Amino acid sequence: MPKTGAAAPLAPVALFDLAQALAAEDIAVRAIADPLVAVCGMSVDSRAVEPGNLFVCKGRAFKPPYLADAVARGACAYLVEDDEGLRDLIAVAPGVPHLSVQNVRRAMAAVAPVIYHHPDRALTVVGITGTKGKSTVAYMLHAILAAAGVEASVLGSIEADDGVEHFESHNTTPEAPELWRHLRNTVDAGRRTMVMEVSSQGLKYDRVRGLSFDIACFLNIGRDHISALEHPSFEDYFASKLRIFGQCETAVVNLDSDRVDEILAAAEDGAARVVTLHTVHDAAAPAEGSGGAAGRSAEVSVEDARPADFVAEDLHASEEGIAFTVGERASDGTLARHALTVGVPGFFNVDNALAACAIARLMGVGYDAIARGLSQVRIPGRMELLGSADGRVLALVDYAHNELSFKMLFSSVKRQYPGRRVVAVFGAPGDKAQERRRVLPQVAGAYADLIIYTEEDPAHERVEDICAELAAHTPEGVAYRVMPDREEAVAYALTQALAEAQPSIVLLLAKGDETRQHRGDEYPEVKSDLSLARELLQG
Repeated sequence: MPKTGAAAPLAPVALFDLAQALAAEDIAVRAIADPLVAVCGMSVDSRAVEPGNLFVCKGRAFKPPYLADAVARGACAYLVEDDEGLRDLIAVAPGVPHLSVQNVRRAMAAVAPVIYHHPDRALTVVGITGTKGKSTVAYMLHAILAAAGVEASVLGSIEADDGVEHFESHNTTPEAPELWRHLRNTVDAGRRTMVMEVSSQGLKYDRVRGLSFDIACFLNIGRDHISALEHPSFEDYFASKLRIFGQCETAVVNLDSDRVDEILAAAEDGAARVVTLHTVHDAAAPAEGSGGAAGRSAEVSVEDARPADFVAEDLHASEEGIAFTVGERASDGTLARHALTVGVPGFFNVDNALAACAIARLMGVGYDAIARGLSQVRIPGRMELLGSADGRVLALVDYAHNELSFKMLFSSVKRQYPGRRVVAVFGAPGDKAQERRRVLPQVAGAYADLIIYTEEDPAHERVEDICAELAAHTPEGVAYRVMPDREEAVAYALTQALAEAQPSIVLLLAKGDETRQHRGDEYPEVKSDLSLARELLQG
């Protein structure tokens, strides 16, 4: 991974100490060979192993040669799930000490903090979850903290930046060994704050197990990641998200979310303190496809009629972005109001800005820094608007990729850019979130004049097959094309728009500023949607 600094050397930890940590978590363990063998760091990827590492053998696709490769690169011990495959691993790495356990995911979450010497104890950790908006809130909060003079690390679906490593992300929430390495790097880099997105997978599969969040924010809930390989049902997805409250001190809850009664109940059951948010959407800025309770009065809460702690109101477009007023409720119930502007298009981004504002206030940040940070924020590949020289063709690059984000984005675009022909370019990922192949064409088809289906991280599936599924669910009467090569699809959409007499807006969705495509087990480099739009419209 690219390095931006130097991490302090780690003190080695003996296998005996790791076995003790596992026993403390009621994880049965059997240590083979010398329990005094010391490890330094750990990895789940044999290609990333460094000398002295503990290597974790996990996953349905794991093969014994991966262990052999890890040992050749310097792994001095390994962690493995005790099953029939253990004999094959011992054969390829004879004499190498190992810890065998019944649940390797829980085990690696238990030993990672020990190996990296509990860096969380020196950090303020903020976790953000929800079906949409996680990246946006993380970047907004990061910008606010920077304006306040606080250098924070960030982990999420766009990038990882911990002060030592900085690279484009592949997973929203990394596996436990990577997560704790990033926390350690953050401390070594002299930072004291980690802002991270927390995915349903990260919660369900114990990636964040054992990590205490000082603040956990729940933005919203909608259907996503429903598949045989992820969540078998919406209820499983929702329940996984709610687990974040079981490991946080303060919970921040958006009252405008669907299922808010259940969200609040879980927050109040798990957190020591619950802080609530509400956005007042009036006629000038109606709610944009949230599917939630947007529009509820600022003075009405859900079950107990308590007012929201932070309220956004008076939303209106300005030259700098979207202006609004935030009201922070005092102990006597009155609202202290402050005028803010968020420099990102889309009225729905006020919900995200309000969440970032509330978290910042809980961290002791003043409104001057909040105002500066929100006005200057830029999220790479998020709501990035580019135009042709004559302004007739606009390209909007965004990471919108699920039903909830599509509803908000398309309804916002239709209202903010009336009269423009709408062209949408998107695909669906392979090996997961199969529901998107049905719902995304239906949402886009309600707004778009032309849809172009293309590549979006196909993983182990054929792009053509994914596009065929998307096409099969296109509403009758909606024009569409299938162009598997994403670069060709973007070029076609923009050149055709430039040739049309009618003003157009071309939506390039899901990939944002990403420069990698997930194909098979590899992540080859590609041109990002943002760079392609710049070349074709402003080149």
